[in-house]
Amino acid sequence: MNYVPDMELPNGNFETHHLKFYDGKERKVYVTDEEFILTHKIIFSKTNLDGIITSVNEPFIEASGWSKEELIGKPHYILRHPHMPSVAFKDMWDSLTSEGRWSGYVKNLRKNGGYYWVHAVVQSLERDGKVIGYQSARKRIDEEQKRHYEAEYARMRGDVPVA
Repeated sequence: MNYVPDMELPNGNFETHHLKFYDGKERKVYVTDEEFILTHKIIFSKTNLDGIITSVNEPFIEASGWSKEELIGKPHYILRHPHMPSVAFKDMWDSLTSEGRWSGYVKNLRKNGGYYWVHAVVQSLERDGKVIGYQSARKRIDEEQKRHYEAEYARMRGDVPVA
């Protein structure tokens, strides 16, 4: 079943956001300012054509805060942080559809409301010339990249004036 699992209610200060997804589902998410610092290990996952998670590695589990059992069979958007502008995901899907690959910088949401930043490279998986899913490899980014994309995405969301 592809239900969207509930997040943990964070301790301390947090914001509540209501997100709507492409499949019509809605989700209440809790956001804290707690950053999870990634190791230098590559985070890896696979999804089917509908964005349902089919495979994850241990660094993915550790970064996301979800167990493998909680992740497999769930929509990848359970990691979507409300600070990510929708247009970034539109760009990703447009590129995957037209070119079979995409790369970009993503702020992901952890199960506990914290976050982590990654540089993601996504490519289509093919069998007999037909796209059957997607795989993504992600790695940590440096502080300068975080500051740049935090500001860029805030501007894209209309949260700050364009200079």
